[in-house]
Amino acid sequence: MKNSKIMIAIVLLVSISQIALAQDNSKLKFGFKGGVNFSNLYTEDVDDNNVLTGFNFGVFAKLPITQSFAIQPEFLYTTKGAKLTYNNSLANGTAKFRLNYIELPVFLVVNLTKNFNIHAGPYVAYLVDGKATNDSQGTLFDYQNNLSNDDYNKFDSGLAVGLGFDSDNIGFGVRYNYGLQKVGKERNFGGTNYTFPDGKNSVINLYLSFSIL
Repeated sequence: MKNSKIMIAIVLLVSISQIALAQDNSKLKFGFKGGVNFSNLYTEDVDDNNVLTGFNFGVFAKLPITQSFAIQPEFLYTTKGAKLTYNNSLANGTAKFRLNYIELPVFLVVNLTKNFNIHAGPYVAYLVDGKATNDSQGTLFDYQNNLSNDDYNKFDSGLAVGLGFDSDNIGFGVRYNYGLQKVGKERNFGGTNYTFPDGKNSVINLYLSFSIL
């Protein structure tokens, strides 16, 4: 009899927790989000010293499918790029590539618990503005004067994955975005084809969200 009561109590507790999880995670959410970006251009010779700090902000909607799954589209303005420090026989200095995008990611959200989730999905992005600055000595090539918006690919696409924490109205998390398209366009110089900048976007971002629904 005692064991039966214990089993009944356990079943009731599990049932109550599942009902609470279903109620908390089955609500439509809409709100604003923003945060800090740590971006780089991924190449074979990628270096952590190339990280450029930027930002992201925009709106999101969380559309529940079940208590455990949801679809979350977002509409963001986000900055990407990289910082390159060089020192060779011809020149030394620092070049910064700043790339500003309108980005549309769509995530599948998996609710691990009432508050924690993992999310992953594709994104597409449109380049609003691309700039290069070059602070150097002795160089024969000035990135700032020789690169314009037309030298960058207008569209980017990639994959993103993240870990988030959501309360009723506030959420925060960390996310990694990996671009699948090279940032620079292919060029020809002296009969040789090359791409500059020869790299793909790679971004870690920290975000904070606020739901108004």
